Amino acid sequence: MKFLHTSDWHLGRSFHRVNLLGAQAAFIDHLVETVREHEVDAVLVAGDVYDRAVPPLPAVELYDRALHQLADLGVPTVMISGNHDSARRLGVGAGLIGRAGIHLRTDPAGCADPVVLADVHGDVALYGLPYLEPALVRDEFGAGKVSHEAVLSAAMDRIRADLAGRAPGTRSVVLAHAFVTGGQASDSERDIAVGGVEAVPASVFDGVDYAALGHLHGCQTISERVRYSGSPLAYSFSEADHRKSMWVVELGGDGEIVGAERVDTPVPRALARVRGSLEELLSEGAYARYEDCWLEATLTDAVRPEEPMARLAVRFPHVLSLAFDPEGRSEDAGGSYAQRLKGRSDREIAEDFVAHVRGGGGFSDDAERDVLQGAFDEVRAEDSRQETHR
Repeated sequence: MKFLHTSDWHLGRSFHRVNLLGAQAAFIDHLVETVREHEVDAVLVAGDVYDRAVPPLPAVELYDRALHQLADLGVPTVMISGNHDSARRLGVGAGLIGRAGIHLRTDPAGCADPVVLADVHGDVALYGLPYLEPALVRDEFGAGKVSHEAVLSAAMDRIRADLAGRAPGTRSVVLAHAFVTGGQASDSERDIAVGGVEAVPASVFDGVDYAALGHLHGCQTISERVRYSGSPLAYSFSEADHRKSMWVVELGGDGEIVGAERVDTPVPRALARVRGSLEELLSEGAYARYEDCWLEATLTDAVRPEEPMARLAVRFPHVLSLAFDPEGRSEDAGGSYAQRLKGRSDREIAEDFVAHVRGGGGFSDDAERDVLQGAFDEVRAEDSRQETHR
């Protein structure tokens, strides 16, 4: 059985104020054509369909168009909600939409209720495991701790129990939205854990034949059976070197991975990051190849030049981001506040603050850390509750 694995569409997202809706529509068309060309048996969408819980109307219209195109193919689609999606909103009409072959899995309680397909070798159970907010689903799964690993493990236990009760030889696929150990993050992913350890071990998915993951925007292989498709478009300059693609995965009769092919997605415009003085960027021939790229420029001038963005735009009409990193600057300067916080979790920032006000002493014991963790968990849970009731 052959699957097309994709994720992280982020419909409605822009790129440094550039509207990407046209590029996202081109991707949907490409996805549909890929299903036809590769004679795919099912489409797997591993979360973050939208970029935010309340998406703009044009993004909803594109989603509606995508559903119709997928339904017209007559190829089953399994789609889960990610941490950017509102599970309640995405799941509206799931029962009716399921009759058209589009199976939405947004309710954690239904994670062990698979979509069952069949080929000449027998059944394949497709389990959709939506993004699990630990503080909200801990009781549902009876997890011992409020952590991503605990709730994912408990959910996978349910899936393995359901699989054990099916006919011998039933193959299995699980869709999940999580940060798995070994995955490489980029700047455009929203942190899915507040405090604590974000990543979960790949062993959480032991017992299933393939885990189709979403959340990380780079296409990557954690193991032969555990893969990220990555986002179909670049959503930050940290993804300038990414090759954007989808996986076409073929599952053999015994559950073995017969093939895994990367299918490239359309690139609306190449991304590039350049660094140098304003005069160097404007005059040197080595930068000519970047003139048609979406550009992030870092200026190294000791003194900030006048109107640098306007001057850069003469040569690089698609320059979108400008930063300053003067050569010879002392380390104490440390860059802007935003740059110093880049890549750090809320808990790390809070712990640094405690260490600062205590003169470098930090926390006195684990109990204090647990209090901080609990506070972050409660804030995150309250945000999710408010979103649910909007």
